Amino acid sequence: VVTPPSPEGVNPLVLAAAKVSGADRLFRIGGAQGIAALAYGTDTIPKVEVIVGPGNIYVAAAKKLLFGEVRVEGIAGPSEIMILSDGSTSPRHVAADLLSQAEHDEEAWAVLVSTDEEFAHEVEEEMAKLLTSSPRKGIIERSLEQHGLIILVRDIGEGMEVANRFAPEHLELAVEDPFALLAEVRAAGAVFLGGNSPEALGDYIAGPNHILPTGGAARSFSPLGVEVFCKRTSFIAYTASALREVAPQVIRLAEAEGLFAHAEAVRVRLEGGEDEGGEGKEKD
Repeated sequence: VVTPPSPEGVNPLVLAAAKVSGADRLFRIGGAQGIAALAYGTDTIPKVEVIVGPGNIYVAAAKKLLFGEVRVEGIAGPSEIMILSDGSTSPRHVAADLLSQAEHDEEAWAVLVSTDEEFAHEVEEEMAKLLTSSPRKGIIERSLEQHGLIILVRDIGEGMEVANRFAPEHLELAVEDPFALLAEVRAAGAVFLGGNSPEALGDYIAGPNHILPTGGAARSFSPLGVEVFCKRTSFIAYTASALREVAPQVIRLAEAEGLFAHAEAVRVRLEGGEDEGGEGKEKD
């Protein structure tokens, strides 16, 4: 684990989480320099094969530059929430959820997509009320100034089109029947269904991993999972009879591609007799 230290040292909550998760080493370093240290190794930090986890814009840039040198789960940028609403849920709840993402940082996105203009105005009013008492008011205000949006749509179908094109990190379906829309979701990092499933649950306790694709990456990337730490290797073994059966097709394809040595590598085995070495014993 690498984590940026504060003037007081490493956050004890991070230390506890690392211990619970089974980490055996923790390094006090962060930012792009931490990513570089993991990718190439230093005198004190070992080179690794996989780097995962969110960070600021510099961490995202470093992971993008080092993609291929090491495996990364994706390039996570500023946090995003999009709430699709038909006006059937509480405007105060929707407002609170929008602010919960806007407080992450000044580059965070908070977007409401609604079929109900009056409801959208009510959400705006509730956001203003909640903002007055927020300890992170300054960050939220700057976030909303840059990336706060309310999009009015004709119907929920059009709203789903907007959501799929945006491909948000977090998508809340704050509609009367959220489960009816599941088949329409094509691009989102995590989907929260109904009025009792705020995005904050996903951050802390819901269960699925909450390192999610951002910046439209949900169109082609998935949330972090165990598969990121796995890889596959292909194993191929043909008997002499199996080789003879497919040899004409291999030779034809290789020659069509202009790779004549490929074709010859198969042909010499047909002309030179069977090579039974290394085939092992057949099992019943």
